[in-house]
Amino acid sequence: MYKTLQIMGYDIFVDDISTINVDAGQKQVINTLNPHSYVTAKEDKFFEEALRSSDVLLPDGSGIVLAAKQVYNEEIQKIAGSDLHIYLLEELNKTGGSVFYMGASQHTLDKIHERIAREYPSVKVGSYSPPFKPEFTDEENAEIIKRVNAFGPDVLFIGMTAPKQEKWLHTHKEKLDFKIASCIGAVFDFYAGTVIRPSQFWIDMHLEWLPRLFKEPKRLWRRNFVSTPLFLLDMFMYRLGMKK
Repeated sequence: MYKTLQIMGYDIFVDDISTINVDAGQKQVINTLNPHSYVTAKEDKFFEEALRSSDVLLPDGSGIVLAAKQVYNEEIQKIAGSDLHIYLLEELNKTGGSVFYMGASQHTLDKIHERIAREYPSVKVGSYSPPFKPEFTDEENAEIIKRVNAFGPDVLFIGMTAPKQEKWLHTHKEKLDFKIASCIGAVFDFYAGTVIRPSQFWIDMHLEWLPRLFKEPKRLWRRNFVSTPLFLLDMFMYRLGMKK
């Protein structure tokens, strides 16, 4: 349905974002791949399964764009979770569609409601803040599913940490009512303004990770100083034909 390119073992979306259609007639799961999730998935096979089963896997990371160029001599465009989020809100605003946010704190969700009311007044918004814990009980999962399905969103955004969010959606997607579901993590906080995304300058320079690292070194050091070198090593192995 969409144009893809296999990059280091994953079928990556390389189409224009405007080709993503909310009313495609079937459920669509949209996830993102970056160097950190690539490396994490090598050690977490269920996470890898969740990523591979995505209907759309976005190149959300300069490393993925770099690999396309270095290994396959293809120029592709980075599409971040934030890009998808805004695109889908704009589409829903045109049709009076609905969106549900599952994850984050109630404070963050309240800020999201307030901003959408200003910027996308035709969009109907629902949300639920689940318990903050590594794993949910069966009863908690049932409550989340009940809240989502009672609202019946066109688009379901899930904002928990990776790989928890992708694995949760992969486990429960058949029980959930949605047209598009996407795990967009930190985008909840960026959009709410509870965490400030680096400026466009850093994004254009493919260095968005740098100011984020300075702000959250304890949380982000591993992805930058462990995952990135491991990803680059794999990238060069693919380039040399040592991996297929």
